[in-house]
Amino acid sequence: MNWNGKTVGFALTGSHCTFGEVMPVVRKFVEAGAKVIPIVSNTLMTTDTRFGDSEDWQRQLREITGNELISSIVEAEPLGPTKLLDVLVIAPCTGNSTSKLANALTDNAVLMAAKAQMRNQRPLVIAISTNDGLGLNSFNIAKLLVTKNIYFVPFGQDAPNQKPNSLVARMELIVDTCEAALQGKQLQPMVVEKFNYMAHS
Repeated sequence: MNWNGKTVGFALTGSHCTFGEVMPVVRKFVEAGAKVIPIVSNTLMTTDTRFGDSEDWQRQLREITGNELISSIVEAEPLGPTKLLDVLVIAPCTGNSTSKLANALTDNAVLMAAKAQMRNQRPLVIAISTNDGLGLNSFNIAKLLVTKNIYFVPFGQDAPNQKPNSLVARMELIVDTCEAALQGKQLQPMVVEKFNYMAHS
């Protein structure tokens, strides 16, 4: 697909362990010709973890996209009336964010951007990363699965032996999922193998 002339909103929430997987995807969109608008949650802006420092993740997003971060509700609100985004990706989308989105709660920039995208009836692509995807959060995921204009990056259990309720998207399929979403289609299969059984046998 030719991404020239397309604007992609790329939103990150607090699953820090997957940031390293999504940064190459952000770069892939840019290299394909898309304008990428980075949108971040409060957690990314304020939290340092063993997976990296907040300032470093912020710097990478600015350098890759060439754009400033949208990090507040006030900054994200104009995405609705301006209809800026052709597609919005939330990757990673935590269980907390999934729960809030499914229950129409808007308390940060990422959720405001999602609300704006849904208002405009444009595709919202979710790449889940949650330890309770097959637990309490399964209800919220199910609500989003049947919501118009929401599409899921194919996902599976990432560590069924240690964390049987955990679900993580195949981040390398984000671009393909977005291409399908722009055609009004869900990339299939949606439920895939994430855990590498051969590597753990």
